[in-house]
Amino acid sequence: MSRVGASLLPSSGSAVSQQHGGGRQFAWALFDWANSPFTTLIITFVFPAYFATAIVGDEVRGQAIWGYAIGTSGIVVAVLSPLLGAIADVGGRRKPWIMGFTVLCIVATALLWFASPSVASVPLAVACVAIANLGFEFGTTFNNAMLPDIVSKDRLGRLSGWAWGLGYAGGLAALALALVVFVQPAIPPFGLDREQAEQVRIVGPLVAIWFGLFVWPLFVFTADRPGRSLAVGTAIREGLRTLRNTLKELRAGRQLPLFLLAHMLYADGLTTLFAFGGIYVSGTFGMSLAEVIVFGVVLNVAAGLGAFLFGWVDDWIGSRRTAVLALVGLTLASVAAVSVQTRPWLWVAGCFLGLFVGPVQAASRSLMARLSPPDQQAAYFGLFALSGKATAFVGPVVVAIVTDAAGSQRLGLATIIAFLVAGLILLQASGGKDV
Repeated sequence: MSRVGASLLPSSGSAVSQQHGGGRQFAWALFDWANSPFTTLIITFVFPAYFATAIVGDEVRGQAIWGYAIGTSGIVVAVLSPLLGAIADVGGRRKPWIMGFTVLCIVATALLWFASPSVASVPLAVACVAIANLGFEFGTTFNNAMLPDIVSKDRLGRLSGWAWGLGYAGGLAALALALVVFVQPAIPPFGLDREQAEQVRIVGPLVAIWFGLFVWPLFVFTADRPGRSLAVGTAIREGLRTLRNTLKELRAGRQLPLFLLAHMLYADGLTTLFAFGGIYVSGTFGMSLAEVIVFGVVLNVAAGLGAFLFGWVDDWIGSRRTAVLALVGLTLASVAAVSVQTRPWLWVAGCFLGLFVGPVQAASRSLMARLSPPDQQAAYFGLFALSGKATAFVGPVVVAIVTDAAGSQRLGLATIIAFLVAGLILLQASGGKDV
């Protein structure tokens, strides 16, 4: 089923060559640095709080609306990623897709500047965030599909891990820039009006500029596959046929279906951990907002370091074994996080959580790159995106139900361990030749 080894290397007729590979690989990895501030500032830390408190004016209703916006865009990504990936495989080229979706994300993110602190801005903010998230997710899918084309098999893990670590660093750098220069100063620079929350709204243009500034090396220095001149209708028809064949091949195999199912489960656990981690440490351990942000920063530093270091482990023992090892560590750290009673031990557990989160994500990407057939990489990464989002709502719902029934944040958050363990068991069961 999986075609690995020499077949993953560019052929002599490919537009991708190993000459000057280091620069091309760095340009590809820089995409993670370029787009990570979007998730850090727009999806996770700054803009969601502003949206709920200042635009909607009701934190509960604001969180619900925000969830619907992100959830809806996630469903669209999950449904369309495999098809668009198959169409891209038929056409050959990846960069036009990446450029189109990147521009979509940049423009929609920049328009968040106009989301003033008024309930009248709710439709604009929701539309821009949903569209920007579509651009971000689709662009990431096609960028991931380039990975096997630009690096030899024996360095897949390192490049994926280094890029993931670079992404964490980019998100943290942009967050620090936004907080120190714009959000926190009593008198914001450039005459920004605090009464109109311009010191917060500026994160939209900031992320857009950052993305545009650092993404261009990908388009200049990283070679693409040769393209085919196909009419739109022909590309869609051939893409649909390719997707049907991909799904048939997927059903006939064992290793890839089990991996995608495993990824669906542990990705759900990770999504839930990210969504509820701040609420947990705040409510159970009484951390202030500032302390929660510091806690999140420390975890992100640990995650970036883990992704970077485990890149060598990935190429040494294989992507599947690396993902299994990281999931074991992540599960043990999660058990510790919901069991410890004091803040010092929580910090220890949190650092280990971060240390293993990055490698799980990076090794999953490199494993997908190793397992996907060379002529169907975009389609398979579309299925990878689908598996990461198909059940993303289940974890948060389970946490909510258990927390409500047991009246305990600890027991509620402990449910993520079941998702991690189930994913670990299926990943181990996928077996086959390790890659």
